[in-house]
Amino acid sequence: MPRKPRDLRPDERDLWNRVARSTDPLHPTRRNATLPVQPSEPPKPAPTAPQTAMDRETESFLQAFTLGEKSQTRPAPHDLVRPIGERVNAAPLRMDAKRFGKLKRGKVTPEARIDLHGLTLAQAHPRLTGFILDAHAQGKRLVLVITGKGRPGSGDGPIPTRTGALKHQVPQWLRMAPLAPLVLQVTQAHIRHGGAGAYYVYLRRNR
Repeated sequence: MPRKPRDLRPDERDLWNRVARSTDPLHPTRRNATLPVQPSEPPKPAPTAPQTAMDRETESFLQAFTLGEKSQTRPAPHDLVRPIGERVNAAPLRMDAKRFGKLKRGKVTPEARIDLHGLTLAQAHPRLTGFILDAHAQGKRLVLVITGKGRPGSGDGPIPTRTGALKHQVPQWLRMAPLAPLVLQVTQAHIRHGGAGAYYVYLRRNR
């Protein structure tokens, strides 16, 4: 009984195809009846790892970015501390809530004011101390301290620069001796009295 010819393995068929393509047939018009040249099987694609969320984000960024294009986004600011006005206003309420509401709406007129705008820290500190001591001794309750908004600093460096040295320093001086025992409440002034460039200082009663 004649043996049934076995079929070629994929690697054998691929080798045969390469040999057949590199030779010239003896009879170009005669069809090769022994073993026709067949295209080799395409290689199976290698398994790919599942795409993560980071990979999708990176791919999306690269698709939206053109080589040579300038970035349109500014770097995130390094200073994560809330603005000084927000921190002062977030202090616990120690004065009468009804009067504080009028104060925030600019309905209460300060009894005295001091303008520290343009002074150095060394000049402003003693003047503020003397002003608060005198106002308390005279029985005044609400005074206005003008600091100015200050010049904006450069935000390009790794270390943030504060805007307005006096604006940041005055609330600290009011929490230190000898002024701390005299001060009941400090809050940012209404726009009609200076807004972000001034503070209301509500003093305790003179006993």
